[in-house]
Formats: sequence, structure tokens, C-alpha cells
Amino acid sequence: MNEYDVIVIGSGPGGYVTAIRSSQLGFKTAVVEKESLGGVCLNWGCIPTKALLKSAQVFNYLKHAEDFGLKVKDYDKDFDAVVNRSRNIAAGMSKGVQFLMKKNKIDVIEGHGKVLSGKKISVSRGEKILDYSAKHIIIATGARSKALPNMPHDGKKVIGYREAMTLPKQPKKLIIVGSGAIGIEFAYFYNAMGTEVTIVEYVDRIAPVEDEEVSKQLEKSFKKSGINIMTSAKVTAVDTKGKGVKATVETEKGEEFIDADIVLSAVGIKSNIENLGIEDLGIALDKDKILVNDFYQTNIPGYYAIGDVTSGQALAHVASAEGILCVEKIAGHQVEPLNYENIPGCTYCSPEIASVGLTEAQAKEKGYEIKVGKFPFTASGKAQAGGTSEGFVKVIFDAKYGEWLGCHMIGVGVTDMIAEAVLGRKLETTGHEVLKAVHPHPTMSEAVMEAVADAYDEVIHL
Repeated sequence: MNEYDVIVIGSGPGGYVTAIRSSQLGFKTAVVEKESLGGVCLNWGCIPTKALLKSAQVFNYLKHAEDFGLKVKDYDKDFDAVVNRSRNIAAGMSKGVQFLMKKNKIDVIEGHGKVLSGKKISVSRGEKILDYSAKHIIIATGARSKALPNMPHDGKKVIGYREAMTLPKQPKKLIIVGSGAIGIEFAYFYNAMGTEVTIVEYVDRIAPVEDEEVSKQLEKSFKKSGINIMTSAKVTAVDTKGKGVKATVETEKGEEFIDADIVLSAVGIKSNIENLGIEDLGIALDKDKILVNDFYQTNIPGYYAIGDVTSGQALAHVASAEGILCVEKIAGHQVEPLNYENIPGCTYCSPEIASVGLTEAQAKEKGYEIKVGKFPFTASGKAQAGGTSEGFVKVIFDAKYGEWLGCHMIGVGVTDMIAEAVLGRKLETTGHEVLKAVHPHPTMSEAVMEAVADAYDEVIHL
């Protein structure tokens, strides 16, 4: 009864997708989950944050209704209702995963899973502990918000992303430490809702993993919205004794002190690898990550790891792709290792950011002779008609062979446009092939074609 072909520990977008693909391949499959099906992504990350961001976007539309020739006299926000909408959507998505588990005949084992030798796991739920065995055990336990020593989380005044989604009261002033995707998205949300937001970023620009021009455009847009941005800055201490918090910020000019209601730490994530029995089993680690090969096998036969507990990009779509690849390899399929250089990254602030491949600086560092094209949305008829002319599409090609090295976008809806570049790069398309693929007009997506045309000195609308 407790024997399976595949057991997956964790039911996030890595775990539950892996379990479904495993079942499709004919394996008797179970998934272990200690909290809610769907993991952080569906319950506390990707999905509920998008619901919050949509509410903020609609609120912004109402503020600027006159720009569209409309008059809206009375409108306001209900912070509790906004949060409740987000939680209800998350709950609905989690129920959707429950349905998928039943549909695919996957057993859901509730409790905390721990790997044991001999391809076994123990699952504890309260005082009850049950043992299970499987030919293949896949660890997909994800990650959580990282806490810095000088900024320990107390869940009330110094918080992580999880608490930021369900605050009982909207803060008047908020300090966000870190300007990766999590920090940027919450900065947009709270600013749009009327909170005074300050971003503190350690390096010299916000959204530092993005192309430099994208970072500059985002900073321009955020400052226009009233967000205070401090770069080349570091929070060295947080005093929570008073009513709110007082942050000590070390800058190039010296120390500054900032008062706020709450500090949100968005400085990264910590892998959930504790209390899993990994060390006892002898599974190899590299600092905070489980070491795996190209097909996610650990150094112990029969044990695998995918998603945020491994060294790949900590993104939901990466975890899903890794899990599918892992079980297809187990099933004996001919599979290729995942190309981590062709993974799209998306940030859902406003304007949105989407990118894939090399930045311009990275391409130059690698010694490529490049062609760079850029098309601003100010020149897009669809963007102008929609009142969304902020941002641009930027493309980078190898001048010698026409290889599409990178694509970087900032603007409304660009997270839905980046897939063209991902697919094009996967199929090894060239700039000329993109140019000759007819794009629909008027759309935001034709900005990709126009940017490529700019790279090859054939642009029409600039």
C-alpha cells in the first residue's frame, strides 16, 4: 500500500507538475505536502501577487480615467478587499491542483517528508509517522524568504514576502530592501495603493540582473510614480523599539536614518533543505543547494532534486521544466539537458519587465561583435492608443552569424511577448528570419520586429 514508483516531496510548481508527468508516464505516484497544494507559487508567490498587482493597476486606471476621456467621480480602495481577492484566487488555484491530483490518480500524503536510506521516506503529521518507499524519490521542497542577520524577521515590523501579501493594515510608509523581482513588484503595488515607498538597493542600480537600459527606464518610471530609490546603499540596522521602525542606511554620502511602519526584506531566498534527512543520507550539497547532474540525479542513486533547492534559476517555470525532464529521463525517454541560457525572466510591476539571453554588456564581455536594435513604445500606435507608451524592446544579435543573443523588454504586457524570443532562440532563428515573419498591426508585439529592423538598419517607424 505504501510502495510507489515515484514519490515527490513538495507540491509547488516543480513538485505537482513532476507528479502529473510521472503519472502520465505510467508510474504509481505520490506527492508529499506539509501545507497547501501548489506550494509557495500558487499560495504565497506567483499567483496571489499577480492578483494584488492587478488591483493596483485597476486603481491606477481609475486615477487616470480623464486621460481616456472618462469621468469617474467617486472611487476608493478597500485594502482588506484587495487582499481577500488575492487570497481567494490563491485558494481556488490550490483547489485546482487538488483536482489535478485526483484526475491523474496521484496520492497526496499530508505531512513533513524526510528521506531515509533504502529509497524510503518518513512522513510525520503531528505525532503520527508513516513510512513509504519508492523506486525514485524527488525532492522539490522549494525556498523561503532569506533573513539577514542585521534585519531578523519578526513577522510584524520586519517582514518577508509572505507577510507582505496579507498585512492587516496598509502601511503609510514602507522600506523595501532589495530590488529583485519580489522587491520591485511589492514596490509598485504599495506605491499604487498610496503607501510611501523607499527602495534600498546594495548595488548601483535597481533590477540589477536586467539590461542596464531596462534598469534606467524602470528607475525613471518608478521615480515618476513617487517611489524613493536609494542605490549603492545598505541597511545596516533596524530599530523596532518604537511605534514603527527606524532603518540605518549606509550610503556613499554617509549614514541616513529612515522612519517607516514596516521594513520588507526582499534580499533573496533560502532553500528549504533543513530537516529533510539529506545530510544523514549523504546527499551532496554545495552551500545552500543540492548537487545534481544534468538530469537532476543526486550522488545517491534513486534520489533526485529539482527547483529552488538546486542551482538553477529560482523560477516556477524552471522548476516545472526540470521536473518534467527528470521523470522523462527516469522513464527512459531521449531527453536533452535544459538550456539555462534560454530561460525567460519576468517581473510584473508596471511597466512590466521581460528578458531572455545575454544583456548588451554580457554579450560584449563574451567577445561578440554585436548588432543592437531598440524600438520605443512611444513609436507604437497600439501603445499610444492604449496610453501605455512607456518602455521599449531591445534586441541583441551576433553580427557574424545573426544569432539572437538576447532580448530585453520593458512596457505594458511584455511578459506575454517574451516567448517569441525564447522560441526564436530555441529554433536558432536569425535576425533576418524574424524580420520576414509578418507581425500583426497594431499590436505591442510588432515592436519586436521593429527592434530587429533597427538592429539591421531597416526600421520603418523610427
